[in-house]
Amino acid sequence: MRWLMVVALVVLAACDVQTVTTSAPAPSRPAGAPELTEGEARNRAGVAARQFVSVVETVEPVAERECRRRIPRANCDFQIVVDDRPGQPPNAFQTVDRNGRPILAFNLALIASVDNADELAFVMGHEAAHHILGHLGRAQQNAAVGAVILSGLAALGGADAAAVQSAEQIGATLGARTYSKDFELEADRLGTIITARAGYNPVRGAQFFNKIPDPGNRFLGTHPPNAARMEIVRQTAAGL
Repeated sequence: MRWLMVVALVVLAACDVQTVTTSAPAPSRPAGAPELTEGEARNRAGVAARQFVSVVETVEPVAERECRRRIPRANCDFQIVVDDRPGQPPNAFQTVDRNGRPILAFNLALIASVDNADELAFVMGHEAAHHILGHLGRAQQNAAVGAVILSGLAALGGADAAAVQSAEQIGATLGARTYSKDFELEADRLGTIITARAGYNPVRGAQFFNKIPDPGNRFLGTHPPNAARMEIVRQTAAGL
């Protein structure tokens, strides 16, 4: 395992499985509190950095072992990447590089927004679970099938080339979203196992959901309701 800091994160495959995002960084201090001094800000950043390094060193080997156990022939050498661009909303996702090596990407806003190491470990376990469960490839396959079906129907209906192309794009989007909620719950379940085996508390870690907007149960939404995700975590943790 290696991890590195980059100024601009380049996603090397058009296939990110974005899982934990918010519209704005979680506040690092109570509203109305005095601004941090330069020394306080530096100290807080140092604490967050040390916590991140500790979680990476603890969770990554567990995720790698779980990956090799479940899919022995897969690339399980996780690379941890940090996007240090300022002003970004908290975000983490899983992708792969051109050689198929799994990448777990986090930005500074997310690293700073967690309340404890359990939350960070849970997010990391969740992202690793997406790779182990093959969600990236499955989402791409669903997108391809959706594109073929909808564009084919448009062509059979006598649509012109522009309309067929538009239908292909819409079909790809619909196809990619078809099982996205199931993927998230599957990743929550396996992420809970990885988090617990790494020595962290997944139920406490899943409190991170309280920081992100609840998507509810929207038709063709990409994420399930936060309550459903918390319930999966609690059930899985209770069975460990």
